[in-house]
Amino acid sequence: MAYSDFIHELKWRGLLHDIMPGTEEQLSTEKTTGYIGFDPTADSLHIGHLAQIMTLLNFQKAGHKPVALVGGATGMVGDPSGKSAERNLLSEEVLNHNIVCVKKQLEKFLEFGKGENAAELVNNYDWFKDFGFLQFIRDVGKHITVNYMMSKDSVQKRLETGLSFTEFTYQLVQGYDFYYLYQNKGCKIQMGGSDQWGNIVTGTELIRRKAEGEAFALTTKLITKADGTKFGKTEGGNVWLDPAKTSPYKFYQYWLNVSDEDATNFIRIFTQLDQASIQNLEAEHQQAPHLRILQKALAKDITCRVHSVNDYELVIKATEILFGNDTSAELASLDKQTFESIMEGVPQVKVSKNTLEQANNYVDLLSEFTAMQIFPSKGEARKMIQAGGVSINKMKVTEAASKPELKYLSNQYLLVQKGKKNYFLIIAE
Repeated sequence: MAYSDFIHELKWRGLLHDIMPGTEEQLSTEKTTGYIGFDPTADSLHIGHLAQIMTLLNFQKAGHKPVALVGGATGMVGDPSGKSAERNLLSEEVLNHNIVCVKKQLEKFLEFGKGENAAELVNNYDWFKDFGFLQFIRDVGKHITVNYMMSKDSVQKRLETGLSFTEFTYQLVQGYDFYYLYQNKGCKIQMGGSDQWGNIVTGTELIRRKAEGEAFALTTKLITKADGTKFGKTEGGNVWLDPAKTSPYKFYQYWLNVSDEDATNFIRIFTQLDQASIQNLEAEHQQAPHLRILQKALAKDITCRVHSVNDYELVIKATEILFGNDTSAELASLDKQTFESIMEGVPQVKVSKNTLEQANNYVDLLSEFTAMQIFPSKGEARKMIQAGGVSINKMKVTEAASKPELKYLSNQYLLVQKGKKNYFLIIAE
């Protein structure tokens, strides 16, 4: 890719939202250093961050130099953009731990190292930790008027509910980040989500007034879902990039289950598949939508990148076992480590073996003896068993009142299937 391809790439992928005049010309003529800020308030990024990560990835692929800024300082303050309330502030120790974790995740997307356009990670705490308040208001605050700060949407939206001085000054802190990187790293462009436009242009204004320099800005569209629900959220909360927070199985299933309309958008934004490949996949998908060709391609690409090819293969094995025609013998043939890996995303209930073996019938076993976590009532358990909708270890339960035959997988597990898609793992302790 050439320098100029970056903007073209964002446009056809449907990512570009706002762009400051002169930005496209700057990016077309020379290798440019640009940055995006990431908020280290958790020890993992989630898929809500992926649009910005992919922006930096495309930026680097076009030959430009990406800088990922983790806000060790701004994480202690709190950005009011898009927020309805002030958030809790984190300690330096917690923030440092989070920053280490975030870098490991970014390394799966960006090339860090020694190349001319190698990615770089910076922490704004490094230049703010010794920056005194009086020095800040003298050297930074005098260049930006209160009228200018008050005009920002992020401020206006919070005036009625209340905005602390801490959050009000956030745009100055972020603006100084841009100024500092401009002066010390030759950084000429800041990028971010469309809700960051006000904060970003404060930085370009500070560079203009304080350094008499020219800097640029670009924002990407906020990702939304076609049905109006929030992108990146499930009933269990955020979809994290850390496998300890969201298992590869759950991660894969999130992408596999998006709508056709969302899959068309997401495969452009979140993969590196080229335009022709995506158009071919769309044509195949239209011929047989029930095969979910687009969703499978999207889920595979992003699961392999965020996790690994091996994790993806385990996920496919889990999917085949849970939703395919695998028999009880195939299920029982799995070794314990593989079984535990592919069952990581399945709801689990722990019960002592002694308790399980006291169950007189399947109804009790699947309701009362498993603390009503599989079936909330004996009546519902009985009804579904009688309808042929319950299996244990891929063996259909036919007699609700019969004494359970407990044949544990790996000497510890019972896999319960409720209906076509709902699975529960009983862990016998």
